[in-house]
Amino acid sequence: MYDEPNPPAGLIHAQLLDGRGGARQVEFDELATLQVGPGESLWLHWDRSHPQAQTWLREQSLLSGFACDLLLEENTRPRLLTLPDEQLLLFLRGVNLNPGAEPEDMVAVRIFASANQVISLRLRPLRATDEVLAELAQGIGPRSSGELLLRLTEAMTDKSDQLMIKLSEQLDTQEELMELDERHHPEHQQLLQVRRRAAGLRRFLAPQRDLYAQLSRTGFGWLGGLAEQWNELHNRLTRQLEELEMLRERVSLVLESEHRRMSEGMNRTMYLLSIVTCFFLPLSFITGLLGINLGGMPGAEHPYGFVMACVLIGVLALSQWLLFRRLRWL
Repeated sequence: MYDEPNPPAGLIHAQLLDGRGGARQVEFDELATLQVGPGESLWLHWDRSHPQAQTWLREQSLLSGFACDLLLEENTRPRLLTLPDEQLLLFLRGVNLNPGAEPEDMVAVRIFASANQVISLRLRPLRATDEVLAELAQGIGPRSSGELLLRLTEAMTDKSDQLMIKLSEQLDTQEELMELDERHHPEHQQLLQVRRRAAGLRRFLAPQRDLYAQLSRTGFGWLGGLAEQWNELHNRLTRQLEELEMLRERVSLVLESEHRRMSEGMNRTMYLLSIVTCFFLPLSFITGLLGINLGGMPGAEHPYGFVMACVLIGVLALSQWLLFRRLRWL
């Protein structure tokens, strides 16, 4: 059973891990009498908005009221809380890949984990759980609670990796188009979207990176032997955060470059307009003066008066051109 949008009874799936990479599905009616054997682990994945899921969590899960309140609270941020008897609460965020959703509007996952049980709750479907279920169906999935927790976080990290690759490719395209064509204008809406998504991802991935470092130092027996994997996840998230910071800087550089190009183009246009104005101002004065409709204008009665006026204007224009060239204005 995969991550259904509206699961019956609030139970999206229940899997009893056999300790060898496989699992069998458990029905909701079996939970009350289910016995977890040696080497086995139970994974329950719930829709936390369903009333029956909330009722089961408070009345039948055997968790404390404090733990239930935290798992069902409305707003959370990535954090880790250790409980007695080597139990922990883990609050994570995964990329939202649901149709019509913004990826940076991340899906919250609340997890209770112990040596032989993992209870996860979500509000919106999460693709990472589908991958883990598929691996369990093939017999190559996690074998214990610790490995299940690790595999879930790895799948979530993979999704954020894929999103950052996509954002980087979008930005690469804009940068290449600007390099190939100086007149190309980047898509400002897309650039702002990349910056907004990078900021949204960084908001949750930064504290999540610290969680993985804490898990590598927890010292719980059922997490034993996984410290190197948690450290590797910590390093991957560190690299992702550096990539997000680089994306934001690259967007700023592209926008700054576009602004500089527009300013240079405007300055060049104003410069040419000023040169044209300076060039035609004396000519306009001469033609305006000669166009006065009054008697007594010199050369008005002369048969070559018009030709002489044209020559005078031409000489003035040539003199201006030579002067502008000497001053390096042209």
